[in-house]
Amino acid sequence: MSIVPDDSDKELDSIDELERDEAYFDDSSRGRRGFDSRLLQEPLTLLPSRPPLALSEEATVTDAMQAMKRRHRGCVLITQDGSLSSPLTGIFTERDVLLKIIDCGRNPATIPLGEVMTRDPESLPIDAKLAWALNMMSVGGFRHLPVTDERGWPAFILSVRDIVEFLVESFPAEILNLPPDFNRGKSLDRDGA
Repeated sequence: MSIVPDDSDKELDSIDELERDEAYFDDSSRGRRGFDSRLLQEPLTLLPSRPPLALSEEATVTDAMQAMKRRHRGCVLITQDGSLSSPLTGIFTERDVLLKIIDCGRNPATIPLGEVMTRDPESLPIDAKLAWALNMMSVGGFRHLPVTDERGWPAFILSVRDIVEFLVESFPAEILNLPPDFNRGKSLDRDGA
């Protein structure tokens, strides 16, 4: 005589398996991988990045806003001739749109970038380490940081998002395998998120 498990046995097995899976997140005795400080010494060139947008000082704020929207970027670099093959002279960011244009009621179609950009922005050399980028972003409150080559020409832009992506790639199990509820008992209102 063979015993055929009924559906209630399958359900109990499923519950036991789920409890074991959930216990993984609750087990504080399990050895956690600590932050590897060697990551801070990684060169910026290892981080994901995209080529920067470049415009000249004579381009308008509208030109910059359209370019940022079209290429899904948070800033535009201003160079002497408006190309990536000349020295960096300024930066114009989403924050500038809010604080220097919209908040002041100015018409973006008539304002040249030279009037509202941040001149001589802080930047990092292309051979800098991640620790320097984190330091500058933290101390300066920057969300975008120009990285330049030895001539002072823009090489790429490093954004906070790039650093977050790098950390997620460096710690995928620790970040991507978290439980979906974040140990919250209720859902939060998403207005303003």
